[in-house]
Amino acid sequence: MNLEQARYNMVEQQVRPWGVSNPDVLDAMFKLKREDFVPAAYRNFAYADTEIPLGHGATMLIPQIEAHALQALQLDKHAKVLEVGTGSGYMAALLATIADQVWSVEAVPALAATARANLSRAGIANVSVEQGDGLTGLPAFGPFDAIMLSGSVNAVPRALLDQLKPGGRLFAIVGPGPAMQAQVITRVGEGGHATQTLLETVAAPLTGGTAPPAFQF
Repeated sequence: MNLEQARYNMVEQQVRPWGVSNPDVLDAMFKLKREDFVPAAYRNFAYADTEIPLGHGATMLIPQIEAHALQALQLDKHAKVLEVGTGSGYMAALLATIADQVWSVEAVPALAATARANLSRAGIANVSVEQGDGLTGLPAFGPFDAIMLSGSVNAVPRALLDQLKPGGRLFAIVGPGPAMQAQVITRVGEGGHATQTLLETVAAPLTGGTAPPAFQF
């Protein structure tokens, strides 16, 4: 299988036609080898329009959702980013390709170890993978310009919203299946938040940890 061609086709046939036009996002997805972040048994499905199982109940989001999340977060080269749910490390790698520094929290120790190995092999040095319950965030390293939830939640924990900088943005897939909503939530001033629904989708729930009290809109 020609994986270089498959990567090109993913961007041109799945991502760009689905409303993703940010050049930094498209460039990151062109350059980063997704096949290096999937389990060996699924290597030939790295660019397919499907979730890829990672074990321990975790999956990789489909490429279109990953691209929409990156675009919605509006990252720049100075951004400090928190990711909840490291999985294989692919989303953290995409974030790190655009942003300055990424902290990614994974609840499953085996996945955290795999992600660290994948990121190291890819030569990505600006990601710190932490093992723990990411739904409580990483207040010691915040506040963050952007927060990415790489899995679905019933509701967005207040603790994560409190770790956004004013003007910061959080991407989450929220609600019960099968009609979940991909949302971007922007912190407005010191206490307010504005929510925009981007599209309807479905994603596996974040694995491990216990969700703290949710933010009520």
